[in-house]
Amino acid sequence: MDTVDPTRAFVKNVKRIIVKVGTAVVTRGDGRLALGRLGSLCEQLKDINSQGYEVILVTSGAVGLGRQRLRYRRLANSSFADLQNPQNDFDGKACAAVGQSSLMALYDAMFSQLDVTSSQLLVTDSVFRDEAFRKQLSETVKSLLKLRVIPIFNENDAVSTRKAPYEDSSGIFWDNDSLAGLLALELKADLLVLLSDVEGLYSGPPTDPKSKLIRTYVKEKHHGEITFGDKSRVGRGGMTAKVNAAVCAAYGGIPVVITSGYANDNIIKVLQGERIGTVFHQDAHLWTLVKEECARDLAFSARECSRKLRALNSQDRRQILLDVADALEANESDILAENEADIAAAQEAGYDMALIARLALKPGKISALAKSMRQLADMEEPIGQVLQKTEVADGLVLEKVTCPLGVLLVVFESRPDALVQIASLAIQSRNGLLLKGGKEAKRSNAILHKVITKAIPDTVGGELIGLVTSRDDIPDLLKLDDVIDLVIPRGSNKLVSQIKESTKIPVLGHADGICHVYIDKSANLEMAKRIVHDAKTDYPAACNAMETLLVHQDLFNNGQLNEIITQLRESGVTLYGGPHAAVLLNLSETTTLHHEYSSMACTVEIVDDVHAAVDHVHVYGSGHTECIVTEDHEVAEYFLSQVDSAAVFHNASTRFCDGARFGLGAEVGISTSRIHARGPVGVEGLLTTRWTLRGNGQIVDGDNGVEYTHKNLLQSS
Repeated sequence: MDTVDPTRAFVKNVKRIIVKVGTAVVTRGDGRLALGRLGSLCEQLKDINSQGYEVILVTSGAVGLGRQRLRYRRLANSSFADLQNPQNDFDGKACAAVGQSSLMALYDAMFSQLDVTSSQLLVTDSVFRDEAFRKQLSETVKSLLKLRVIPIFNENDAVSTRKAPYEDSSGIFWDNDSLAGLLALELKADLLVLLSDVEGLYSGPPTDPKSKLIRTYVKEKHHGEITFGDKSRVGRGGMTAKVNAAVCAAYGGIPVVITSGYANDNIIKVLQGERIGTVFHQDAHLWTLVKEECARDLAFSARECSRKLRALNSQDRRQILLDVADALEANESDILAENEADIAAAQEAGYDMALIARLALKPGKISALAKSMRQLADMEEPIGQVLQKTEVADGLVLEKVTCPLGVLLVVFESRPDALVQIASLAIQSRNGLLLKGGKEAKRSNAILHKVITKAIPDTVGGELIGLVTSRDDIPDLLKLDDVIDLVIPRGSNKLVSQIKESTKIPVLGHADGICHVYIDKSANLEMAKRIVHDAKTDYPAACNAMETLLVHQDLFNNGQLNEIITQLRESGVTLYGGPHAAVLLNLSETTTLHHEYSSMACTVEIVDDVHAAVDHVHVYGSGHTECIVTEDHEVAEYFLSQVDSAAVFHNASTRFCDGARFGLGAEVGISTSRIHARGPVGVEGLLTTRWTLRGNGQIVDGDNGVEYTHKNLLQSS
């Protein structure tokens, strides 16, 4: 419960929960039962039932299931002539009568497999007018819950006096959503969860890209702002019915969450206090909430500001970078104080040393970042560079010019200095930027963002760089493929993989930094020792640090490898062996040769020659940075040409693979992709191109009278 969202704190007091599942959740698009979703629902209810929660289920789906069974029966009994003639659909009440027993049989079978007992309670609107009935209903449910039985409610549509086709909304309740709300009040539930076929309540139809998910419903604010889409594709209600039921229950004192029934763990997440779906609460209007800009608003604001930045001349853009650099140095003491608070919190939380090392802003770091920003400001204007200029025809000139990508989303972990580098590159490349840093650096990121955006003039707007503070906003951002143009994840393999799997937006980055240093038999031993020591110990947590040391077999045979091993151990490096080195050097064998330690540890393996070294890199590497140490020019050239990684070095430490060291001014990250940008990504990697065509009234007209020259004007000049 330590991670409970403040708007979901009420879940700590929940004991009795009512879950309502609609027809759109229990059936598939073709009308058949969604057995996978039903199974997941039953498993979740079994889990929370065993944890001591009192669970009540309100289910729809009987009419749909009955209609499906009757259609099959009619088809089986129909003659060919019958099939040629259109046939009327079935009476809804007959469908309900057939479907109710089938639906309950299915629930009973599923719950029995989970060693859970369920019971059926069919009710109609009219019986709730009877006070004695309501009292007896409460007593019956109380007895069932005491026995750990899950009561399953459904409206008894078969005998309901409500008119078909269910357009009558009179009475005490009028569908299973309102029944669930009524039961929540009658049975004094602590929470009502309404499972839908969408993630929650949106400001408009969920299919509309401009619609945004409302996390907390405030009647005074949202009642007149919401535009509802179509009703449920199969049920009676849809989102309108759910909202009406939720408002009724919430203002009766029962918290309500509307969330997706398609996910296999959303009920569990709601009870854990995670910020999913839409919450309805009678005190929501009193909560002091941090003003939340939705993901789309952040992205749109960044795009609008980037267009204003694009309109500035080079000198004005340069001045912004210089002002930001000055602001960083002027606020250094405040920045370091917040960073020290982050480090203390990380140490108290028990984070590993590698993460804490990445988190720390070391002495001189702010000055170095400011210096890097000033160097970036003095670089050549990257926007509007003419890469190609062609005379298409007489008086018709075509140019290919550089331009910004648009809006970038950068998700990074631990390193607050990355925020400064990324922000400076965004300003230089005139892109809008959204940043999401790790929670372990939240204070450092907040102060850095504040200092940087305050230095951006009002003519552009500080919204050029948006800081996303909640990880719950990331899924929403990753859906904005119409606004965000590139996602750059900087962090663990898990982070990068999750983002790649969750978005249609192009992703630039690397999942691992498994860098190799290969020492050939002709290597200068003293040089090799210096390079290996630097590659591993200069900054072990960096993605360009050496993780695997490959050594030619001859260096083991002549004893030179021992000197390298001894030096690493004396420097505090823990060594693990590959299959050969573990035996020959008496090292603990690594569990995998594809491993990024990000600490004072590395793998050592012995190979036969440069060919074996290249093969090893291709099998176990991540395509980041590799180095060969050798005095043999032919061997070096073979390694440089054959290793398929973003950066390949000869007689130089892998730690040189860095945007600033490459002279890029800064880097937004290191890409192991093969499309668009590879290696350290500076300003150039954040640009794209567009075509401009200048003429004086030319038309195509079927190419009549057009004489194409296609003359290269850049070459001519």
